[in-house]
Amino acid sequence: MQKFHMQTQEQRIPSTSIIQRQEPSIKIEATVAGRFLRKIFQIIFYIQLFLVSILVIALTIRGLINASNTHRFHPKKWYPPLLVSTASGGIVSFIWQWISFHYPSKAVKVAFWVSPLLTCAVGVLHVLIGSPVSLAIGTIAVVSGVIQSLYACWVNPRFAYATKILKVSTSFPPDGTTTFVTLSLIICVIYSAFLVTGIGGATSTGTGLDILFIVFILLSFTWSMQVIKNLLYVTVSRVRYMNFACGVDMNTQIAFRDTIKHLVGSVCIGSALVPVFGTIRGSARAMSLVAGGTDEFLFSCANCYSGVASTLIKYGNRWGFVHVGVYNKGFVQASANTWEMFQRAELISLIDSDLTGVFCFLSGLAVGSICTLAGGTWALIVHKSYATEVSIYAFLIGYFMCRIALAWQQACVSAYFVAYAENPQSLRFDSTIPVRIQELQRHRV
Repeated sequence: MQKFHMQTQEQRIPSTSIIQRQEPSIKIEATVAGRFLRKIFQIIFYIQLFLVSILVIALTIRGLINASNTHRFHPKKWYPPLLVSTASGGIVSFIWQWISFHYPSKAVKVAFWVSPLLTCAVGVLHVLIGSPVSLAIGTIAVVSGVIQSLYACWVNPRFAYATKILKVSTSFPPDGTTTFVTLSLIICVIYSAFLVTGIGGATSTGTGLDILFIVFILLSFTWSMQVIKNLLYVTVSRVRYMNFACGVDMNTQIAFRDTIKHLVGSVCIGSALVPVFGTIRGSARAMSLVAGGTDEFLFSCANCYSGVASTLIKYGNRWGFVHVGVYNKGFVQASANTWEMFQRAELISLIDSDLTGVFCFLSGLAVGSICTLAGGTWALIVHKSYATEVSIYAFLIGYFMCRIALAWQQACVSAYFVAYAENPQSLRFDSTIPVRIQELQRHRV
């Protein structure tokens, strides 16, 4: 363990010295294959941005022409609910991240108890819309709201620790955090509104090809939002890691410049892998809880699935973004290194019980639900046939807006965990993690 700490410190020495000179600090060289893979993903990301922009412009122009020639599509009834929902998502997300920073205890409780209510309200809205698709979505939303409520009751004893880890890790946010969050949300609002115009153009004709266009736009939107979130995540986690591990206050602008210059490819890879692997692991844990040990066949299937999920999460997890920013590692290598470090420090159970990720997820659901209720209700009143699709698009936009707004807080928590796992004896850490580990050990006994 001591040898590992010494190696890590040796790797970090050039980083610290260069930061003091206010120059880029990324020095570790990747393998040729790693650099090639990063470059490929970066090129693919920029190409899809270019293609989707051309597609959106073409669809928007075509939609406006069709709207003037036919009366099948009504832009004045389709666009305003979505555009207002988009703007509302940006505003609510910014306010929520401010609340969660200044009042983390209240924010955690509100996220876990209000999100189920808003999700159920979305379900009721879709039931009122009455279409077959809306009825299916409404049923799923209501069931999801009930499950969220039960989960909140189950994890209620962990709220205190979740609040404390948020307070400790975000007590001194990086300089310029508000500016970066604000600019990120403004970019997201503009980009979302731009894509909405293209989706509206495709909706104006509604052919099978147009449906494929909408799917492509939504996939591009999802990946782009993940990349924006993780660019902010990598930047902030690097700054906070340097403070937790070395006591160095790094300039956030320099960290962001390094991220854009060197790490976009790794971020694009991570943005594609983490949501998929995280969903698989979450479903595996849920399956294990449901299976229990009552049915041997079901238990063996759940155990096998959990093994696959555990392997995947090792090579694609959000904590890997910390090492991506600090050491310029490839995302898969960074994820594997951080996970091995957690295993070496015996922090896996602590990581699994952390509610920060769930808090951000439920916050995203809550803001997405607010956007859905705003846009969907408006569409239901002015043009009922538009209500379902408007509700879906508004939810996605609101969800990702909130996740981007909260990315800096989640990044601070990740940096805290990774820095602690690297050197648990450091005097820069208080008793938050050791006390929690002791509590987990007592419960296990």
